[in-house]
Amino acid sequence: MTEMDYLDAGVLRPRMGKLRRALTLVHLLSESVEGLTLDGIAEELGVNRRTAERLRDALREVFDIEERMDDRTKRFFIRGSLRRVYTRPNAEEVAALQTEASARRAEGSGHADHLESLLAKVKSALDDRERARLAPDLDALVRLQRSRTTAGPLLDAAPEQIGVVQGAILAGNCVEFDYTAVEGSEAKWRRVIPYGLIHGPTTYLLGKIPAKEGRPDQEPAFFRLDRMTAARQSNQGGCAPDDWNLDEWLAGSFGIWREEDHDVVLRVGASAAERARYWRFHPAQTLEADGDELLVKFRTGGLREIAEHLFTWAGDIRIEAPEALRKVMRERVLLALGSV
Repeated sequence: MTEMDYLDAGVLRPRMGKLRRALTLVHLLSESVEGLTLDGIAEELGVNRRTAERLRDALREVFDIEERMDDRTKRFFIRGSLRRVYTRPNAEEVAALQTEASARRAEGSGHADHLESLLAKVKSALDDRERARLAPDLDALVRLQRSRTTAGPLLDAAPEQIGVVQGAILAGNCVEFDYTAVEGSEAKWRRVIPYGLIHGPTTYLLGKIPAKEGRPDQEPAFFRLDRMTAARQSNQGGCAPDDWNLDEWLAGSFGIWREEDHDVVLRVGASAAERARYWRFHPAQTLEADGDELLVKFRTGGLREIAEHLFTWAGDIRIEAPEALRKVMRERVLLALGSV
């Protein structure tokens, strides 16, 4: 039976009639200056008073329908632009933003300032009535939600450096700064083309030293923002190529450290295979069943970071390849035992 057959049979017509009445009522309540009484709504829609009351109550679940007394008679209307109904944040969205901002502040991320500023703007855009409506749900969600903060370096946030880098990206200019590559060493001047900002417990600038005649072209490198001082936007232009893909470049390493990539094959034991099916080891990973066990395959660098991650699987994962990863794993185990 086609949609027209349903219409002809009268199946959809009552439902569509209800929808049209609801949309008409939204229009009437938003366009009316004085507001409409229940009797006025019933007359406009051609329904009885009880149906008009049910429609009004249904719309209250989505729209803020206000009321005013006029000679002991209630008049109903929708204040403001209808678009605001669809752009106004709900308690779940505000709570998610607040939880994320708090987590980034706890780990010292330079990104925390921007998230907190956005949160303040979202909250300030709410009027008193909206704040009162959100408050109970928001308080409950914020009190009982957290983003887990994992072990890692506790660093001072660097919002001013982030601002400099973002400004350079927007302007298409290089970034200049003094950089301390190793703690305790002398800071050295650097000028790089900004290829990306990597946020987390440690915020990194991914920068590439501009090509120069007589010097081989260099790959982009990471610079920790907490080790940068006197950061400023350069007068020299420089921006990432239009075909630059930051996600693809990051996938070339398991973590931060860059090195020659390898074909990695990990064998997950039967007891942990189901868990591993829902685990992301690498964005480009493939999973292959081998009896009750599971093979995880991907190509990347960062063998030390892979080895250190495998400690968290408590022996449920064996290294099939490459041999270089086995060597690094043995070194990390011996180091943990104090044998090296």
